[in-house]
Amino acid sequence: MAAGCYNGAGLPEDIPVCKVIPSVQQINYQEMEMVGFVHFSMNTFTDREWGFGDEDPGIFNPEQLDCEQWVMAAKEGGLRELILTAKHHDGFCLWPSVFTKHSVKYSPYRNGKGDIVREFTEACRKHGLKTGLYLSPWDRNHPDYGKPEYLTYYRNQLKELLTNYGKIDEIWFDGANGGSGYYGGTNETRTIDNKTYYEWDSTFTLVKSLQPDIMIFSDAGPDLRWVGNENGFAGETFWSMIDDSRLTIGGADQAYLNTGDPDGNKWITGQCDVSIRPGWFYHEQQDSLVKSSQQLVDIYYKSVGRNAVLLLNIPPDRRGLIHENDIDSLKEFRKIIQETFDTNLAVNGYVIANNIRNNDEYFSPANIIDDDRNSYWAADDSLFSAELTIEFKEPVKFDRIVIQEPIRFGQRISRFRVFALSPDNEWILITEGTTIGYKRILKTNPVITEKIRFCILESLNVPSISNFALYLSPDKFANHICSGHF
Repeated sequence: MAAGCYNGAGLPEDIPVCKVIPSVQQINYQEMEMVGFVHFSMNTFTDREWGFGDEDPGIFNPEQLDCEQWVMAAKEGGLRELILTAKHHDGFCLWPSVFTKHSVKYSPYRNGKGDIVREFTEACRKHGLKTGLYLSPWDRNHPDYGKPEYLTYYRNQLKELLTNYGKIDEIWFDGANGGSGYYGGTNETRTIDNKTYYEWDSTFTLVKSLQPDIMIFSDAGPDLRWVGNENGFAGETFWSMIDDSRLTIGGADQAYLNTGDPDGNKWITGQCDVSIRPGWFYHEQQDSLVKSSQQLVDIYYKSVGRNAVLLLNIPPDRRGLIHENDIDSLKEFRKIIQETFDTNLAVNGYVIANNIRNNDEYFSPANIIDDDRNSYWAADDSLFSAELTIEFKEPVKFDRIVIQEPIRFGQRISRFRVFALSPDNEWILITEGTTIGYKRILKTNPVITEKIRFCILESLNVPSISNFALYLSPDKFANHICSGHF
């Protein structure tokens, strides 16, 4: 083992860190992989997606509401956090806010003594899920919306939510801003300048002062960002870095959000939001239109499998329960994911690399198949491309590949290819891609081979891999991108 650079503890120095790296909170967040949204409010009872703001609180009465049932359904689907629509665009509040009469306090629910935000947060904590809240910036009920006075109202409600319900792990701000509404009875259209009206920097500072460890989602971050669509799909090329000067809440370039930027100045983790139903709120006529387990698997590959986090909406019905059809689909989805990625076939291989950083065992290529995301292989400073070959004593059969970078040092690989050795001793290209990041999942035809070669063609910095895994999907769950065998 050649002498390399060592730190004071006698351990090798890590690889050069990129200019833009994630925070510890962002890494922990991405490792959750899947989180959930709960759209539930007045719209559930009016059969709308966007309420006008003139709804009568008297119609809101979910007589069987059970937040623990929501949480257990989410856990059965593999979700590790839930975000509740504490207030949607109609302005109706699921907690007894002291600043408005448009809330559960003036509804029949629990005779006006209910607080769904409290029930929700307590259920999440009881069953080990992280907790998030959504507070719509737009309010079609409030008479002051569009005026400076509304900001005081909005921030007062943020204070209620972020001081009265314990630790909140995520706050979610969307880009729906202004339009027609009730607005205290004026029934008019109001527009705002979404770049200046909300004074977002001050609002974010307030949020962090109340909950220092909270993750803030919006089109512009600062911690989590939208990916530019509501299909749950990140781009085939997806960087966690992005130029925040090009982002505006409610007005960002959707194509840019969907790819990120290798030259970006901020690390803002991508979040792919999608509903299990065509709508975000429950509608009885959509009971037969719940996404199938296979559709959810496809979304998983195009979100988590493309370096993003999946945010899956599961809307309760008028009873206040997650519908049975949604639960069945979630359960089967989780089963497919668990059975597909249960056995890593690469762990029994032997890995060689054309370069090992400082020729030091600390950066051994064997680290990519040890099922430990903290260990990693890396190349020398002078190299921005490399090859790693995995050899097996016996042929392995697989149709799924998972690759991961140690993102604590940044995201760097921008183009790669994977080859398999054929029975005729020819290296056959089986798949290729661009970005990797936290996780890249690739589907292939079923491949049987004794050798795999992973070629890193381009990298922004010293290339490094923490995990390279092979899996075979069970036949009953297989959904190959094309037919035939290698």
